[in-house]
Amino acid sequence: MELAALYERQVARNLGVSVYLAPVGEPALGPVAFPHRPSAAADPFAPISHHWQDATHISFGVISAGLFTRTVKLEGSIFNGREPDDDRYDFDYKGRSLDSYSGRLTVNPDSHWSVGVSYGYLKSPEGLRPAESTHRGSLFVLSSRRLGGSGSWSSVIIFGANKHPGTSVSISLTAESNLDLDGRNTIFGRLDYTRKSAEELVRAGFPPDRTFDLGSVALGYLREVTRVAGLDLGAGIRGSLNVVPRALESIYGSRTATGLSVYLRVRPKMARMRQGMMDMMPGH
Repeated sequence: MELAALYERQVARNLGVSVYLAPVGEPALGPVAFPHRPSAAADPFAPISHHWQDATHISFGVISAGLFTRTVKLEGSIFNGREPDDDRYDFDYKGRSLDSYSGRLTVNPDSHWSVGVSYGYLKSPEGLRPAESTHRGSLFVLSSRRLGGSGSWSSVIIFGANKHPGTSVSISLTAESNLDLDGRNTIFGRLDYTRKSAEELVRAGFPPDRTFDLGSVALGYLREVTRVAGLDLGAGIRGSLNVVPRALESIYGSRTATGLSVYLRVRPKMARMRQGMMDMMPGH
């Protein structure tokens, strides 16, 4: 997922510089990716809007530089815009270069809030459409605070948009929250909306550029069961309600398809989140 080095140095009383080099890593584009967001800490599933918001978190080749103060961080990146293939055990460099770029501004007005905006140009992100490039923008607001001695509450709202050549802007919106009651019991939820084309949904019988509005509502509960050899073992359950338009009802069997998942989570004890906003700021 990431193999990187980050160097930071203070150059003035309230000013620092950073350099990030990653054979595999995250350019300065979008919010903190969902596997690392405090607001999605207990939810093992990607948002349906992942490719509109934070899908560049595994890029094979990234160079970023930034300036930051105690409350503001400005970053720029050049990176490999091609998305990884299905084989995740090698390095996807063949025929590629640092051909894409992005910029991100993040502001932490206080210790509980983080607000950011980003823009990126991704050259030829899809292997099936090598001649097409994508413009991607996002706006995000994160919040996190402690509850009692062991609990915490983290939430986020993310707006993301893609623009492909010859098409209108495709948008998405995600709101999610993770309520850790006491370090052992967590309630989480997510609201998700995006607009996808018939081609992205692999739906024959429709024009490839026809778009469909899709929505998802998920709610779940995670219980930390035990700790063994420094590892926390948790058991979770997650229910979802997925809304599709009438034109797709016959394919999915309903306009409101439902899902239920039961899962186990194993993580090192040290993976418990720190709640400082600099830890929520992208790039930290």
